[in-house]
Amino acid sequence: MARDVWALVHAERAALVADLATVSDEQWETPSLCPGWSVHDVVAHLVDTASTTRLGFVLGLVRARFDFDAQNARGIERQRGATPAETLERLRSVVSRTSTPPASLDTRLVEEVVHGEDIRRPLGISHKYAGEAVERALLLQARTSRSFGGAKELVALVSVVATDSDLRLGAGPEVRGTVLALLLALSGRRDALTELDGPGVETLAAAL
Repeated sequence: MARDVWALVHAERAALVADLATVSDEQWETPSLCPGWSVHDVVAHLVDTASTTRLGFVLGLVRARFDFDAQNARGIERQRGATPAETLERLRSVVSRTSTPPASLDTRLVEEVVHGEDIRRPLGISHKYAGEAVERALLLQARTSRSFGGAKELVALVSVVATDSDLRLGAGPEVRGTVLALLLALSGRRDALTELDGPGVETLAAAL
């Protein structure tokens, strides 16, 4: 149910706002797990995606000449405040929004969980995500093509086996780890590879 997705999304947004409230201005410039983006940039990106409507996404993509990277860069520029406090207030203001680009609503869970870790891990912040949110995000990534930010082709190379749930996907040599670590690795976060084990880890690493 869409209502269930939004409850999970809003809870994760609120949790991130609370975590960032204690972060110094200097820490906001820490490189995130997204290459080329600081923590501040990722927060601005989350504000932008939370504010994006279906029509707004399409119009923005046209203006960016169908260049997703350019569209994201414009969104960050648009939503990044002059100070971390300003950007944090913008994030706080969109916590309960239910606007979304034209895609599966579970993409909102991918955004909140993966980008939440892009921010938290470099800052040394631990957070316990709702298990349903992480698992739904992983399942979406597993059925989405890499050309759209997913990991369908990666799951075709290995068997993904969660150690903290009964989730099992794909075929081939096993890659074992928590659902969160698997989600991050399949989303291109190489830092999470050290949290995985099994004969398929080398195959997965080579394909990232």
